[in-house]
Order: sequence, then C-alpha cells, then structure tokens
Amino acid sequence: MKVEIWSDIACPWCFIGKRRFEKALAAFPHRDDVEVHWRSYQLDPTLPDHHDGTELDYLVDRKGMSATHVSQMFDQVTAIAADEGLHYDFRSVVVANSFAGHELLHLAKANGVGDQVKEALLSAHFEHGEDIGDRSVLVRIGTEAGLDAEQIARDLETHAWREAVVADITAANALGIRGVPFFVLDEKYGVSGAQPTDVFTRALEQAWRESHPLVMLQPVAGGVSIDPTDAAACGPAGC
Repeated sequence: MKVEIWSDIACPWCFIGKRRFEKALAAFPHRDDVEVHWRSYQLDPTLPDHHDGTELDYLVDRKGMSATHVSQMFDQVTAIAADEGLHYDFRSVVVANSFAGHELLHLAKANGVGDQVKEALLSAHFEHGEDIGDRSVLVRIGTEAGLDAEQIARDLETHAWREAVVADITAANALGIRGVPFFVLDEKYGVSGAQPTDVFTRALEQAWRESHPLVMLQPVAGGVSIDPTDAAACGPAGC
C-alpha cells in the first residue's frame, strides 16, 4: 500500500502530523507493506532565500494577523507539539524559502533516506532555529544522513531536482490540495491535516481492506463443490 504525504518544511502542523501518522503506522499490522512517499508543497513560494525578521513579524506583515493572535497561536501549537514529543521554539525560527530544502529531500528520496532527511529538516527549522535556506545547513543535514557533500552542493547549485519539486506541487494542485499536511492512501483516500492518530489508524485499515479484500474459498470434496454455508461452524446462536 502506498501513502503519499504532501507537506512543507515550514509548516508546524506538518511535523505534528508526521508524528501522529508514524504512531498509527507503527501499530498497523501491515506496516512493513506500506510505502511512504514524501511530496513537496510550498505554503509561500514568494519568500526570498532569507527573510529579514522573526516568524512573528512575518505572519503579522505578510499574513495580516495581529501580534497578539500570532503569539497565542504559537503557544497553542507549541503545547500540541509537546504532546507529540516535539520541542518547538518559534522565537528562534528562521524564516526562509523552503524550495532548496525540498530539492534536498528529493535527492534524499532517490538515495533511500527521504524520511531521515525530512525529519532532520523539520527539526532543524522548528526545534533548533536553523536556516533551511542556507546551503551549508542543507549540506550538513544531507551528509549526516549519508549523502555525498559534493553531490548535494552540485545538485542544489544546478537545481537538479527542481522539476521533481514542481511536479509534486503541480500534482497537489491537480488533486485540489490547498493546505498541508495532506495524506493520500493508495491514490484513493485523502486525509487532510494533522489528524489525531486514531483517524490515521482507521484510514490505514480502510485502505488496506479495499486493496486486500477477503475472498471466500469454495470448498471442494471429491471433485464436487460444497456450499460453504453447510459447513460445520459455531456462532452466537450456538454450534
């Protein structure tokens, strides 16, 4: 079963949603048969590589929110993240364009370390106040996951993965995705937002049942088909 997850690095709910989905997947009996694919999405593609000002300033200036409302939102999201074992520090968040980070993620996916790099990018941004628009930060994150530093620098310089990032965003638009995180199970079921873990559990179970329906076997004895309803069995009414 395939699960595609559209998310942005600069999205606090995407990290929370990742944790909640991971909890559901860890308890899913068929987890070893689930392929998770991270897809790129940008909440604000107009951001420069480096934005002057804090996250609070950015939301006030670019989104038209009041400083009081933003501060309250930070407190609320930080508390929710803490419940998932995450340690957000909005005061230290560096506002930066996430496109290069998505390019790194595609390189990581091609080398089998996509989830590891996704985790590191989100943690760097929300927990450690690192600049995800800084190429040196991206090179370090990539090499810590086992990628080659020279290849990372070269691919970021030449935008080798630009088309892959754009393709993900185009696919999201075609699906009508307007917010992230967004989870698509087996190209059939969509789950929007950082839903509670039990919602992801039910979605995984339903998608699995749809793709692996139970087939009743027709018993055969002496070359003659037998009506399965005539077979001996016990039920609520007795045996």
